[in-house]
Amino acid sequence: MDLTPRHAESPAVASAAQANEAIRALVDSRAGQDWSAGEAATYEVLLIEWAAATRSGGPDIIEAA
Repeated sequence: MDLTPRHAESPAVASAAQANEAIRALVDSRAGQDWSAGEAATYEVLLIEWAAATRSGGPDIIEAA
């Protein structure tokens, strides 16, 4: 049996739709519960990826604090 982590630390999301689905799944899985630091970091990365995928301009460098 292969075990996979519940939440990847650095998810590879290719499009805004995929990022949106990943964000929704993460939020739904933790509804009403406190988030761990890793889950909060995953959420932040997904938001950055979603924002980058929805930008109409050329590629920019986006850094999280």
